[in-house]
Amino acid sequence: MKIFRIILIGIMMFPIVCPAQNFKREAKKEAKSFEKDGWVTSPGALPLQIQFQKAYEMQAEKDESGYPKYITGEAMSIGENFDAAKMQALELAKLNLAGSIQTELTTLVNNSLANEQLAPEEAESITRTITENTNIISQSLGRVIIMAECYRTLKNKNKEVYVRIAYNTELAMEAGKRAIRKNLESKGEELREKLDELMSL
Repeated sequence: MKIFRIILIGIMMFPIVCPAQNFKREAKKEAKSFEKDGWVTSPGALPLQIQFQKAYEMQAEKDESGYPKYITGEAMSIGENFDAAKMQALELAKLNLAGSIQTELTTLVNNSLANEQLAPEEAESITRTITENTNIISQSLGRVIIMAECYRTLKNKNKEVYVRIAYNTELAMEAGKRAIRKNLESKGEELREKLDELMSL
């Protein structure tokens, strides 16, 4: 009984670390690393640590099925002024995000091929359309959520901007499917119908 009491007291002395604490610790570490490299936030923006913590929390969110609620992307860009660099960084981050959508859609097609829901030539045509149209997927995305944003001034006075963005996974997949479906319309009604069936559009 004494041994049990000692073990119980020992367990109580070590608090359970919850995910929020982990996010806070990781965000603090990442913010320090960025700040050490000269990154700062825009006037009026939240401190980097808070931005990164929010980003970690969003990345950890799950939907009702247990899948990630958000798809994320990140990018850096250099420009003569902050606005130009930020715009370019956002476009690159959206392309990065579109690449994740492309991967998800390709996996869906490959699974359908493995389950014999698609013929090999149909799967190949759809996959080719998906991989060739990352730009179209990127352009079909609506307004993204900027989770983190900072910049630094380089020696030549140019601005380097870093952004980390998020987009609702369900909406992102819908946008990707619509973009691919539209592109496939020119390749024949039958293939488009196959895609509708495959992706439940």
